[in-house]
Amino acid sequence: MVGYRRLPSLPSIRAFEAAARLGGFAPAARELDTTAASVSYHVRRLEQQVGVRLFRRHPQRVELTRAGRLVAQEASQAFAALSACFIKAAETDEACLSLTALPSMGTSWLTPRLGGFRRLHPQITVELDLSADAQDLVDGPFDAAIRNGHGDWAGLRAQELFPSIFMPLCAPQLLEVARAIDDPARPMPLPLLGRPEWWRCWYRARGLHEVELGGRFGTSLSAEYLDIAAAVAGHGVAIGSPILFRDELEAGRLVPAHDFVAADGRRFWFVYPLARHDSRKIAAFRDWLLDQAAGAMREARGYVRRAVAAAVD
Repeated sequence: MVGYRRLPSLPSIRAFEAAARLGGFAPAARELDTTAASVSYHVRRLEQQVGVRLFRRHPQRVELTRAGRLVAQEASQAFAALSACFIKAAETDEACLSLTALPSMGTSWLTPRLGGFRRLHPQITVELDLSADAQDLVDGPFDAAIRNGHGDWAGLRAQELFPSIFMPLCAPQLLEVARAIDDPARPMPLPLLGRPEWWRCWYRARGLHEVELGGRFGTSLSAEYLDIAAAVAGHGVAIGSPILFRDELEAGRLVPAHDFVAADGRRFWFVYPLARHDSRKIAAFRDWLLDQAAGAMREARGYVRRAVAAAVD
């Protein structure tokens, strides 16, 4: 570009602006957490880069030149505008919480409760993504996540919500028929719904190993909440969490097909980057979510107390 001159170094401009605004190199050094000699060096470098004398130096003080006063005014306005821009960006970021959660957790447990958070914090918009895969919280687009696991993710703060437990669930009209699941060696009059490994874990927690479940499953669905919907419709017996699907149990749409509750040692966690610990929106959502989880634990305490962890084969 014709007439273009490279912008002087930003540290030099910053040192000059602070010295001009505060009236000397020493107070500028205190603000910038450096030394007066460093400020003087940067100002001298700036004068060399632009070819203009900005300060007159006296034995005990410095004084802006006419050119220095002009540059100081423009530089202060520029830094003020830049500071305002960053403040606005921070406020904009704090107004929207981008959250990723597992599909069944997000659909069946979290979404029905989000209205309560909105009432408490109307200034924060929640954007919820549902994904079975763990999303990148450090370099990705999300502020926080609800994950299932053991809480040991590098670079993340994890706060426990409640344990991962599961039991057989079915529609009330199928309860008598569904009792056949007690003995896996008996013919199964109803198809099983849900992940085969969860069913094997449930039987293993009861001390029944080497259970053969081949040919006993009906429709294969991609998420736990879809298995539960199929169970509500009477299409089989699902294996699911009595915490996540407590509403279906309370409303009578589902009943336990067996009283035994299994656990796999994992838990649900609210996680966010360690670097975002001071974020107001994350803190607000964390406090609200932990309160909701504590309430869910109280409601499901009978199931939680009965849960038995499956032995590892």
